[in-house]
Amino acid sequence: MPATLILNPYANRWKSGQQAEWVKACLRRTGIEYVLKITEGSGHATQLAYTAAKAGHLPIISAGGDGTHSEVVNGMLQAIPPTDRPVGPVGLLPMGTANDLTDMLNLPRDLERAVRIIADGNTRVIDVGSVNGHYFDNNSAVGLESLVTAENIRMTWLRGVVRYLAAAIITIIKRPEWEAELEWDGGKYKGSIALVSVGNTRRTGGVFYMTPNALPDDGKLDFVFAPALSRVRLLNLLPKTNTGRHVDEPDIQEYRTTRLRIRTSPPTPIQADGELIFNNASSIIYEIVPAALQVFAPELSHMTAPSS
Repeated sequence: MPATLILNPYANRWKSGQQAEWVKACLRRTGIEYVLKITEGSGHATQLAYTAAKAGHLPIISAGGDGTHSEVVNGMLQAIPPTDRPVGPVGLLPMGTANDLTDMLNLPRDLERAVRIIADGNTRVIDVGSVNGHYFDNNSAVGLESLVTAENIRMTWLRGVVRYLAAAIITIIKRPEWEAELEWDGGKYKGSIALVSVGNTRRTGGVFYMTPNALPDDGKLDFVFAPALSRVRLLNLLPKTNTGRHVDEPDIQEYRTTRLRIRTSPPTPIQADGELIFNNASSIIYEIVPAALQVFAPELSHMTAPSS
């Protein structure tokens, strides 16, 4: 049965669409038969993946950025809940701006090499997170980081990962804060927060190692949070997130859990894999879905550590 190729032409500001013919040529050269499905807007990749998975048209190849991959994963897991075995396999072609998940799985950005990994058939099984019933494969957050996502979406005049950095600085200057209650495996916190970042892998936004010790196959979610801090303190912490050294600071708390419950006042947006999925949430539940997804990946693939 041919693979289902779901391609988002808008990923990386339409660059993905410009690479469509090259992707198809790479698939032909490696002997992978496929049926092409082109997304037409937000959420369409989820619908296409759901239909394909429900019909047994696997594997699915997701061609796009982190948002596209996340939509595909949501469609697959909605169609085939991972109760007895991992869902998949799914191939990931990195054609976005940040490419966080594919980088963290050591998948090459060169499309011909990425297609070759799918053709070789090597897979690994990874966990998936869920937030209020929505799946995420890489990262999710509430508080400041979700507002950074919203700012990043609005900043169409900047390209590349510098857009994430600019969005972070603008949001920090606004200095949002919340009162919150957090409960996780063996711990709780009540007080002010600036952000809560939850990771299935180490990196988000192309440069931010928010959860630098997270592993995608350990059956746990890593999370960090910080109380409300001054603008100066937040700006001082920002460059440390590029290496993950912010977790060594006394302001930052880092934990690992299977479940995290958050209550906030006022409500907060929620971002998952770089997309806003809820605009106003005051009750938030994160859970790990262990060994949920089978992904084409290099043999002996391990997470990429942040550079010093």
